[in-house]
This record gives sequence, C-alpha cells and structure tokens, in this order.
Amino acid sequence: MNILITRPLIDTEDLMGKLFSLGHKIIHIPTLKILQAKTEPIDASQYDAFIFTSANAIRNLKVIRQDKGKLCFCVGAITEKIVRLTGYSNTISAGGTVNALKNIIVNSNQINKKSKIAYFCGDNISYELDLELKREGIKTDKIVNYLSEKITDLNDENNKIITNHPPDIIFVYSLRSAVSFIEIVKKYSLYPLMTESKVMCISKKVADTFSLNNWRKVKIFSPGDELLQLRKDN
Repeated sequence: MNILITRPLIDTEDLMGKLFSLGHKIIHIPTLKILQAKTEPIDASQYDAFIFTSANAIRNLKVIRQDKGKLCFCVGAITEKIVRLTGYSNTISAGGTVNALKNIIVNSNQINKKSKIAYFCGDNISYELDLELKREGIKTDKIVNYLSEKITDLNDENNKIITNHPPDIIFVYSLRSAVSFIEIVKKYSLYPLMTESKVMCISKKVADTFSLNNWRKVKIFSPGDELLQLRKDN
C-alpha cells in the first residue's frame, strides 16, 4: 500500500522503517513545524505531578530542582515511553485519549485536593484539560512549552510522488495537522487524488474535520496501533 504520514520525522522514523520493511511505499509530508516556546524553567519541587499529552512537551521540558521520581501522567504508551527514556520512572499511561487521562488523574489515589499539577502542552490544543481538572478541584497550571507552525507548502518531489502514487491510507495525529494537510490538498489541487484515500485520525474532532471536507473513508485510531490497524483493514 501507499501510506502517507503527516508527523514530523523525529516522531515517525521508527514507524516508517517498520512500514517500509513490510513492503509499503511511504510518503512523508510533515504538516507542522515544532518550536520551543520562550519560557523560564519551572521549579519541579512546586508540583506533585506532571502531565504530558505529547512527545513534544517532553522534548521541550525545562525544569530546575529535577526530580526523576516525579509522578508523570501520560496520554498514551508512546508518550510514556519517551518520558521513561528521559529518566522518569513513576509514570502512568491513559491508553491514548485525553478524556481517559483526565479520568485517571481525577480517580488517582496519589492526587488529592491539596495536590498541584503542571500540565505541559503546545499552543494549540483541542481539549482544555487544565480547565477540566480545575472543575474537579485539582490545582493545575497549564505551561505552554512548545509552539506549532503549520506547513502548507509541498515540494515538487512529493507532489510528483502523490500524483504518481496516490496514498491508500493517510495517518493524521492532531486537529492542527488536519487543518494544515487540508490546506495543502486545496492549494495544490489534490482533492481528486486524496479524497479516495482512507484517513486514519487520532480523534473524533480530527475525523469530523475530514468528513466535513468531503472525505468518505475516515476512521479513528490510537497512536502506536498503526500496524495493528493496517492488519485489520487488510
């Protein structure tokens, strides 16, 4: 199959290698550029736990009084893996959705009304996790430690690849990435080639965005389950 992946290379190199080894053709079109936000390091000792909903939040983490035993809530297995690779050992994974992550935090016996949590995230989020936790009485500071810029240009080589080998499956990992990708499709008049592709979306909001823009084959998947999903579809 021809598989198009929209994540930055640093997040998808391993997956691309596995897909290539299985005989798939890979088209890589990153739709977001990630930049570190200009923030001061936070004092880790002021918080009882950290929340990470993406690998970018971990890569751009700046703290003082580091505590590798800090309780870390992670949105999914991949995020948890990267957190553990940076040295944190006390981690909990929610299995891939922010709503599930919220429920795990609210019901955790390690968190109470006196706890204070630092939530690290980007400048564009589709779910206000900090506000939801505050409604539950949990003190939460949202710390934007990375920024995302849309990429809406397509180089000649990728344009030619898509024209000659339209993707069978497209993996999209965020709402902002979906918006950027659709802008690329419109800008380069690729609708006739793309709307027959099956779009694998990280959430219902992302899936709805594609459905509203005339894609008929839209499904929701969990990051880390790409290979499993391909086997199911075959």
